[in-house]
Amino acid sequence: MKIIIDTSAYVAFKLNNSKAVTAIDQAEHIMFSTIVLGELMFGFRNGSKFDENMDNLNLFLQHDIVSIIQVTKITSDRYSRITHQLKVKGTPIPTNDIWIAAQTMESGAELITSDKHFEKIPGLIYSFV
Repeated sequence: MKIIIDTSAYVAFKLNNSKAVTAIDQAEHIMFSTIVLGELMFGFRNGSKFDENMDNLNLFLQHDIVSIIQVTKITSDRYSRITHQLKVKGTPIPTNDIWIAAQTMESGAELITSDKHFEKIPGLIYSFV
């Protein structure tokens, strides 16, 4: 199984949420969005354990099955389509999550998240933790 984990799923994993741990343990390939990296680093900077949190994140990212994915031209196209659909429906969600959804759709992966607003994106494959 190929997955992308969003910020909420990474946090759930670090808190030993059983669904998050299982999803990550069973994954064959874990993709990590640069958008999620930015969200996590922002959160770390707002806390008191920046260095410790960064060390833990870097250890996670060093696993053989983990890769960091970038925003591409295809991602940008998917982002624009999703944003347009959500605007037409009057169901906006946070901008960063639209980028993460676009990357998930582009990669053909399953998104692991605890954010229910991803349900508003047609065609997105996701699991809640």
